Amino acid sequence: MPDGASNRQRTLLWLQSGGCGGCTMSLICAEQPDFLSALDAAGIRLLWHPSLSEATGSEFSAVIDGVRSGAIPLDILCLEGSVIHGPNGSGRFHVQAGTGTPMKELIAELAVLAGDVLAIGTCAAFGGITAGGANHVEATGLVYDGSDPGGLLGPSFRAHSGRPVINISGCPIHPGWVVETLLQLAFGTLRQGDLDALGRPRLYADHLVHHGCARNEYYEYKASAERLSNLGCLMEHLGCMATQVHADCNIRLWNGGSSCTRAGYPCISCTEPGFEDPSHPYLETPKLAGIPIGLPTDMPKAWFVALAALSKAATPNRVKMNAVADYIITPPTVVKGKPQK
Repeated sequence: MPDGASNRQRTLLWLQSGGCGGCTMSLICAEQPDFLSALDAAGIRLLWHPSLSEATGSEFSAVIDGVRSGAIPLDILCLEGSVIHGPNGSGRFHVQAGTGTPMKELIAELAVLAGDVLAIGTCAAFGGITAGGANHVEATGLVYDGSDPGGLLGPSFRAHSGRPVINISGCPIHPGWVVETLLQLAFGTLRQGDLDALGRPRLYADHLVHHGCARNEYYEYKASAERLSNLGCLMEHLGCMATQVHADCNIRLWNGGSSCTRAGYPCISCTEPGFEDPSHPYLETPKLAGIPIGLPTDMPKAWFVALAALSKAATPNRVKMNAVADYIITPPTVVKGKPQK
């Protein structure tokens, strides 16, 4: 629904296509408020959700028919999972239960009726895991095929609001990314400038996963972990891509208190197109002449190499020892006396 068109309660329809349902599993972990309470507060009525709604079969079909006829307005259409085009573009690898209609046709039909269209998760945005490898199922996102414009709707698609598809990428999404975007839509505060170049909400995409990482002291001194259980930076040897990946995972913590890197696992770039097919094993850092190929997005390589050399030369012994340990073995020195001014 275009901003300011009406004060009536807005409607939301959620469809799932080629995916695992993990974004819904993450979404129902939303807290303060939970997902359904957030919808109530925003004045959004959930027409149907495959995991949260009791309606099935003919009841679901009645909702779809109501949207088709215009009797039920569709303000927000959410798609979770990639669009399945196979085999040979027919879409018959995934059909709507009980109808034989390819899901891709239903998605396309409803998208042109919707006030706004949201791709929930990296699969819906870019193809994601479902498009990995040889992509025999011909999976794409709504308006992207990997990092290339295309997908089901094409890059020129605009919903009735005038906005493009809003790509809330992540594998899975953080529930806060979805809830805040829906609140922005409900209160009419989301503008085109609030989306980045890939259509992702800037409320999370203006950050890098590196921001707020608990291992930043080790990163600053290039004191690197050698195995997953070590405390050091995961970038140099264990494939962490946090300095290149757009998300606020270490600022807006997951389940109220953690993130991949805080839990000891490197960032694998799950909010970015193509993360499902890296050119190297997830837990290995590709290098050229001993220098990691994947460097921070906006730092010249020569500067990084020079700073890394200086940082390693200045690494405190405490940081160096703790980096390759499984727990803090040397705590920071306690300096007695008054704090320095």
